[in-house]
Amino acid sequence: MRSLAGAIGAGSRSISYLLGGVVLVLAIAAALTPLDAAQIADWAHRVFGWAYITLLGVLVFATLVCWTQMQRGDDGRMWFEAGMHTSSGIAILALTFTLIGVSLGVGTLAEQELTPATVQSVISQLSAHFSLAFMTTVVGLPTSAVMRALISITEARMPIRQAQVMGHQLKGIVR
Repeated sequence: MRSLAGAIGAGSRSISYLLGGVVLVLAIAAALTPLDAAQIADWAHRVFGWAYITLLGVLVFATLVCWTQMQRGDDGRMWFEAGMHTSSGIAILALTFTLIGVSLGVGTLAEQELTPATVQSVISQLSAHFSLAFMTTVVGLPTSAVMRALISITEARMPIRQAQVMGHQLKGIVR
């Protein structure tokens, strides 16, 4: 029962961190662009699509669950490894969607005859696919790096934190 409560607590904290991060990103984007939050969400949907946004959200959430579980101290090494894999999965997702976007763009060129009358239409479709390709990399790789840093730095702090806890426990025994 205790592990179930811990898992629910980790999931709840992870959702809070994820939603807080989304709010911060939207606030920063709204401050730096003339767009409001709804327009930013519409732009993200047009550029990335729901598949990428959903998969990215799931992988970030999974990484945050691993991070919160690491902080609890139980099976820290296992959660570290899982967190490193999920954060690396974000980079793999970004690169996979990059290849999908480039492939779709090349497919657009191969499917249509290029004439002076069709150049504008072909370039428009090509740029939409290449936008997907490059924006998934621009968003995914830094997100992956931040998640990996979060997991790695937390792992590096674990022995220090454990030593501090042990020191406090020893002081209590000595008194």
